Amino acid sequence: MIVLGIESSCDETGVALVETAGTRVPALRAHALHSQVDMHQAYGGVVPELASRDHIRRVLPLARQVLGQAGCALSEVDVVAYTRGPGLAGALLVGAGVACALGAALDRPVLGVHHLEGHLLSPFLSRDPPEFPFIALLVSGGHTQLMQVEGVGRYALLGETIDDAAGEAFDKSAKLLGLGYPGGPALSRLAQQGDPAAFKLPRPLLHSGDLDFSFAGLKTAVLTQVRKLGDELDRRKADLAASTEAAIVEVLVKKSLAALDASGLRRIVVAGGVGANRLLRAQLDAACARRGVRVHYPELDLCTDNGAMIALAAAMRLQAGVQAASADYAFDVRPRWPLASLTEG
Repeated sequence: MIVLGIESSCDETGVALVETAGTRVPALRAHALHSQVDMHQAYGGVVPELASRDHIRRVLPLARQVLGQAGCALSEVDVVAYTRGPGLAGALLVGAGVACALGAALDRPVLGVHHLEGHLLSPFLSRDPPEFPFIALLVSGGHTQLMQVEGVGRYALLGETIDDAAGEAFDKSAKLLGLGYPGGPALSRLAQQGDPAAFKLPRPLLHSGDLDFSFAGLKTAVLTQVRKLGDELDRRKADLAASTEAAIVEVLVKKSLAALDASGLRRIVVAGGVGANRLLRAQLDAACARRGVRVHYPELDLCTDNGAMIALAAAMRLQAGVQAASADYAFDVRPRWPLASLTEG
């Protein structure tokens, strides 16, 4: 079975092909990605209307590119998958519309995929794929969640952010430091030059006794430090970036370890854009090594939004018999869609 996946939930257009023939885990045949970062930089963030229009321009050329890379004819595609949600409504409609039009033209079924399920399952495309069950730390621009994952479509929410996500804390703190957009990667690069102990920043909910997160207070503390530093900010910017990153990472690592302890599981998956963070990987790897816990990540080029994770999630749902693809080409999108709602039963 060959699945064509289309991702268009925000500011990246992704298209990919995965194949399930004779493999326990679907294999990635080809993928292509276009990022809209350069277009949105002038505005300091994603402009939804511009994002939607750019998806329209990019999706079909990317599909042709992927088919060419894989040496696959469009007629060989068995299922067309797309991101149904969550995300920006207009951007989601582009991917859904193109996928359903392709499905109708080819007389092939289509499948709408949950964006976060794509992230959660994306490490199955890595050189070191996980096995069920595991704890999943989903950390992206708009989501920070801990899930207990028993299998495809069997997800229990253990904790989530009550305000800003970790990715938002990175981006908003970077903006306060004048680092531009996208801020998270810029802050992490600058942090490598600074002292993570230079500023005492809060670790919200670190000792709350539950597995929820909160990063809005950290952002406020960074703002307070920026104002206190005044003309000294440029000289201390790297230290403040390092201290901010250290605070975010400490919370993510300790909450993840607490989730492992509470569940008794010995395996954790980290997925989403923040999962590419150098410090997070180093500290979580070290902490889990001491406990004899296995850690799995997506390949770095599959940490951000991409079509491969959408095609993979669709293929794994079909393989597991959790969901059937549909030949009804009427579609809707779900800009707000809790991942835990996918759980079977």
